[in-house]
Parts: sequence; C-alpha cells; structure tokens
Amino acid sequence: MTQTADIQIIPGASDADIAAAIAQRLRAALAAGEGPIAITIPGGSTPFPILALLAQMDLPWGRIAVWPGDDRIVAEDHPASNVGRIRAALEPLGAQVIALSEDAVPPHFALAWLGMGNDGHIASLFPNTDPTANAPARIIRLTPDPLPPEAPFDRLSMTIPLLIASDGLMFVIRGDDKRALFEAAARAEHDLPVARLLAVASGTVQCFC
Repeated sequence: MTQTADIQIIPGASDADIAAAIAQRLRAALAAGEGPIAITIPGGSTPFPILALLAQMDLPWGRIAVWPGDDRIVAEDHPASNVGRIRAALEPLGAQVIALSEDAVPPHFALAWLGMGNDGHIASLFPNTDPTANAPARIIRLTPDPLPPEAPFDRLSMTIPLLIASDGLMFVIRGDDKRALFEAAARAEHDLPVARLLAVASGTVQCFC
C-alpha cells in the first residue's frame, strides 16, 4: 500500500521538547474554536513525566477532555489502570478524564498520542488481535496473546479507524530497537499493527524517538 502520511522522525527529543510540542498542538486546537477539545494519551510509564511538565504550563485544562487510548480492565485504583493514573495527574488541573467502555461514544480527537510496544502493538491492538483499518467498532474489548506478564489483564482499546480520524497523530517511543521497528513500519516493511495504522494514516505523523 502506498504511504500517504508525512511521517516525521524526531530523534533525541527530551520530555521537555515533547511537552512543548504537545502544548503547541493543544493551543492551536483550542484557538480554532471556543468549545472544548478532546485528546487521547497512552498508558505505561512514558507519558507521565511529560504530563507532569504539561501540568506546569498555562493551559486551559477545563476545556480539554482526556481519553486513554487503551486501558486494562481493572478497578481505577489498581496500579495497572491507565485512566486512574491519568485522572490523578490531570483532574486536579480541571481536565475531564473519561474512562473507556465498549459502549462509549468517542468524540473527534484533536490529537491522538500513541506509544508502541516491542512487538509493534499500538494502544492495545496486539498482533494477535489482527487489527484492521475498517474495523466496525471504535472501542473493543480484547485479550492480548501472550498476556504481558507485567499487566496480565484483558483490555479495552481504541481501534485504527478511530485513531486515524484524529486531527493529529503523534508517537513517543523509547529505545533504538523500537525506533528501528517504527521506521520499518513507515517503509511498509512489515505488517505489524503500527504498520497497519501508518499505511492508512494521512497528514503529518510525528514520532519522537
């Protein structure tokens, strides 16, 4: 499949650089209208130092709704809960944090911020789940196989059609191996979930890696 997205690799970006880039995107989206905007953010450990830096910036969090791109099906006070950690970081600032559910009706997102696993998964779209660009549902329940030992739980995940409908796509990944895997996906050299998403994305996709 011919690649249509403009994929920009930005190596060596610090958490402060990434936070500044996200803040710039948020301010631009907020300036485009008077109403609220919505964004998705990933789980795991990588986002939270960046969120801590964003929390120090002068952003109107009361106009920003935040959705996790995926979550483990656990109680919100469980250490593995993405929405619980996001809520603790951003609700005190005034952000509206929304938990995923299979019957949720997601809004249009100004930004979809994604991570990527060593196996090429995005959100919780692991290779075994065979994600497609024409998935009928926007949020699905699934079971990774194999289950990651550090988080052996069923998941809820946004699907490729919902993610690529966002105004902007942005990846933050760490490590040379992941960067090589992402670059191979951008060249359509494999068929892992990240490659499937990039194959149907449009506009500019930034990868801070």
